[in-house]
Amino acid sequence: MSSIRNIAHASSLSRLAGKFIVFEGPDGSGKSTQFRRLSALLAQQSVPFITVREPGGTVTGEAIRAALLDKKHTGMTVRCEMLLYMASRAELCETVILPALRRGQLVLADRFVSSTLAYQGAAGGLPAADIAAVARVATRGVLPDLVVLFDIDSDAAAKRLSPLLDRMEAKGAEFHRKVRQGYLDQAKADPARFAVIDASRSEEQVWAQLQATLAARP
Repeated sequence: MSSIRNIAHASSLSRLAGKFIVFEGPDGSGKSTQFRRLSALLAQQSVPFITVREPGGTVTGEAIRAALLDKKHTGMTVRCEMLLYMASRAELCETVILPALRRGQLVLADRFVSSTLAYQGAAGGLPAADIAAVARVATRGVLPDLVVLFDIDSDAAAKRLSPLLDRMEAKGAEFHRKVRQGYLDQAKADPARFAVIDASRSEEQVWAQLQATLAARP
């Protein structure tokens, strides 16, 4: 309970106002559970914030999400995937994320550009430079203040997934191994922006590590 009290203190949470924090990680990393826990804590402490998910978050984005995750689209090319993710992201940045940041709200996002670099780049084979070029246009230059990476090996992550896999989850063990390595490479290249959390531990241990990470950030 002491760790919860530490980060739950209003002054600690109020420092996050106006920040853009992104949760990232392989499918099965447990990031969505921690996302919900942090959202509940922020609401409890009356911190001005919004949550968004990718792809999605807008009417257009949710339609794109449905197409991307539908297993009937097995023939979709990786470049098409990347552009659809970016189209959803462009709409979300322009109509939701940037206005919220201008209002001084914390924006808590479930995935952002790092996902595209990991899934369509490191695992899918698209050059990172191509992805970055499209991202600059789609995001209008907005960058996260912090990317929290929930790291777990692909075998352990697979055991946590529902047997009813969506199109991205069902891409196979080697694909997801490359996704994980793609994330770790990004974190190594930009340690000031990334915080890596050991997501193989229990939910409570991960929650404690998340709180400590946020409390330590300026």
